[in-house]
Amino acid sequence: MPAEAPAPRDGRSQREDDLRLMDSTEIPSLGWRGWLRAMEIVTLAVLFAAYVYLDALAAREPQKVRGRFRRVLRWFARRLFAQETLRREERLHAQAAWLRHRLVKLGPTFIKIGQALATRADLLPLPYIQELARLQDDVPPFPQPEAARILREELGAPPEQLFAVIHWEPVASASLGQVYYGRLPSGEEVAIKVQRPRLREAIQFDLMILKRIARFLKRYPNLFRGVDWTGVLDEFAVMIFEEMNYRQEAFHAERFRENFRRWKEVYVPKIYWAYTTERVLTMEYIHGVKVTDVEELRRRGFSPARLNRLLARTYLKQLLEDGFFHADPHPGNLRVMPDGRLAFFDFGMAGRLDARLQGLMIEAFFHIVNRDVAGLVDDLIRLGFLDPKVDPRLIRPLVEDLFREYLGLKLSEIKFKELTYELAEVVYAYPFRIPARFTYMIRALMELEGIGIAIDPEFNFIDVARPFAREYLFKREARQLRRELLNRLLWGQDGTLHLERLWRVAKLAVRVYLDKLKT
Repeated sequence: MPAEAPAPRDGRSQREDDLRLMDSTEIPSLGWRGWLRAMEIVTLAVLFAAYVYLDALAAREPQKVRGRFRRVLRWFARRLFAQETLRREERLHAQAAWLRHRLVKLGPTFIKIGQALATRADLLPLPYIQELARLQDDVPPFPQPEAARILREELGAPPEQLFAVIHWEPVASASLGQVYYGRLPSGEEVAIKVQRPRLREAIQFDLMILKRIARFLKRYPNLFRGVDWTGVLDEFAVMIFEEMNYRQEAFHAERFRENFRRWKEVYVPKIYWAYTTERVLTMEYIHGVKVTDVEELRRRGFSPARLNRLLARTYLKQLLEDGFFHADPHPGNLRVMPDGRLAFFDFGMAGRLDARLQGLMIEAFFHIVNRDVAGLVDDLIRLGFLDPKVDPRLIRPLVEDLFREYLGLKLSEIKFKELTYELAEVVYAYPFRIPARFTYMIRALMELEGIGIAIDPEFNFIDVARPFAREYLFKREARQLRRELLNRLLWGQDGTLHLERLWRVAKLAVRVYLDKLKT
């Protein structure tokens, strides 16, 4: 058994410390490696800002921009406008590919930033969204001695004393950590996730440099159409520091497990708390088939169409009923177990929705189903995707065009990427914004869309979602009606509680309960 660990710090306190350090105005002692790293980050930020700003300016006044920059910065102008005949879209794709490669080279912080920006069509042109969506969490594994050292530091004993078996060939390696297969002395198979060495310090340093750059850019609001990059960076920092806390991830898994305890088709691995800290997470190892391995699923007698329906139902429950959802459902985090149950794991990214947002989302869903353009535009304003000052008449024709082109088609009839990218172009070109609270949800839905097509191109999400969304709407309305009815039954117009009415309602509730027991 691991040694008694020190009392854990509150996750929120640790995150607040991280954010305070990021906001610090003191210049740390960098050393020559630190200065080189800082220069790499600054160079990336300057070139990226220049590319996006000059492209936006060139779209409005191309001749003016070419002339000015040929005179002032001939080399940079040649780099930006390499060929006179090069189309804007091709140029943007080349710049976005350059950005993606630079982000990968700079490591975990920037891979995560790129993945977050891939959902922010309100901030970047479409080619950047397309290119950043290709960013994978695949990075080379770190050496086994480092993993053994972290396990010893976190759990208080050498790995060979803690585990009966541990295979040092990583099962998976990602930007924040890597996973090993092991077996406890009691015989249970486990997956052991170990955080990358010195990860927190590296991310703190990168974010501190980026925050200084963002403060500088704030002096020039026209560079990025008035985008508040300090605010965007703060949102990202909260997300990544939460994802780095493996104890918090374990709590997410436990909550998800509780939410689905009555679902026989869904399984969440057990957490082994005695072997879990902020940098080490140990959970039950799950055997099974990856959800996108359609041939193997069919060979084992599992229906891909049924799996798609189950996935859709689980996410409707998470979004519309629980208000808590798994925000990273890529194929590596979902597995079909030998008995047919769908297993979820890796809960580092989890999103939350309050009751008000859930209600607005249900209304928006039915406005889409019923092709209610005015209602949907109103929903977009109330959800925060449109500024309330925007004239709805400007947006309605766009929504009508999308309804005409896409609604009612099966996935096999839709070029799904084209739909996603068409929406991205609209969001960038018009006064849309993507509220931070929806970033995780957009990422999750984009992942689900890809899985849906891979499993069964004939699957129609609207057909599956409609009855379940209606069920959640009725549940919600029933709860509201019950509250209003009880208020009318128990309280007088003068605001006083009627004890006699309370007694009658209590007797009625007991009678209903006893009748239910008899049936």
